[in-house]
Amino acid sequence: MKTENIEILKNGGVGVMPTDTVYGIVCSAFSKPALERLFKVKGRDENKPPIILIADISDLDRFGISISPTQVEFMGKYWPGKVTIIFTVPENFSYLDKGLGLAIRLPADESLREILRQTGPLATTSANFQGQTTAKNINEAKKCFADNVDFYEDGGELESLPSTLVKISGDKVEILRQGAVVIS
Repeated sequence: MKTENIEILKNGGVGVMPTDTVYGIVCSAFSKPALERLFKVKGRDENKPPIILIADISDLDRFGISISPTQVEFMGKYWPGKVTIIFTVPENFSYLDKGLGLAIRLPADESLREILRQTGPLATTSANFQGQTTAKNINEAKKCFADNVDFYEDGGELESLPSTLVKISGDKVEILRQGAVVIS
């Protein structure tokens, strides 16, 4: 990723870039104004939380997340990878979780993780207007968002299922959305 785009994200900007699954519209997970702008640009329901991409498991500490033994075992099996886990977080992150828990993914793509090490955790959602088809390339994303984002990072043609979404309560793993990774 271009150095200037990393700086834009670190300074509260919003951009479009490839993730480990699809193109995403992204911003710093720690910038409430950037997240509000992302939601406005996308036309996203304010009560629908984003997914947070992290570089390393240690990033969970930045959100004050306590990890259960079941979560540790599950993460050991499916992370890094295309699995998003919903965690309970302290109230100071309510702008991110919308009261539903914080959806976090540790991607397997090492180049993406290196970007995340530089930017910090990123809030993301698919690069499309809510309810429409996800952009498969940068030109489709540009048609959608035009000049309403600060940058576009081209990653070629992307076609993937979205991440598998799970919630772990106690010892129970609940699959909320079966996606790129089949969990049985």
